[in-house]
Amino acid sequence: MRISKDDLDQNNYYKQDGIYTDEPIEADENLGLVRFRKSVRTTKHIFFKAGSGIEAGLGIEAGFGIKAGLGIKAGWGIEAGWGIEAGSGIEAGWGIEAGFGIKAGSGIEAGSGIITFFGNIVGKFVSALRICAGFDKVEECTITAEVRKGTVILGKVISEEQNQQTT
Repeated sequence: MRISKDDLDQNNYYKQDGIYTDEPIEADENLGLVRFRKSVRTTKHIFFKAGSGIEAGLGIEAGFGIKAGLGIKAGWGIEAGWGIEAGSGIEAGWGIEAGFGIKAGSGIEAGSGIITFFGNIVGKFVSALRICAGFDKVEECTITAEVRKGTVILGKVISEEQNQQTT
């Protein structure tokens, strides 16, 4: 399913309170922050092109990945079977969970926890109660971000300076 400017009201809310589908959800470019009063859920992927972001009053969930040119924000949680990537920030009221990596152009914030099962966490900063990178992976995963708040329970924290020296 495709979201276009015609599907949004004057406050950028989607025409329905939420989406529950087995189809991929994609949004056109330059829509700004597309808002949903409730949840956005699909068994496939969520892809918002450059200049478009997603905000849900409740949760955002995709069977595969979630990617937005701008930010990703949910009142409750954000969950993806694969990865989560945003051009700006990623924020959830309670938790952020990804099967693989989490990457944000700015910060990654959750009220409770941030966890990846097989991938790294990359952003300007992370802030959560507990932070875990690579829960199900034998090799050590990394958190390339300033830890502003929370306890890192798994993963090696790499500062931005250290990351630039290795690339």
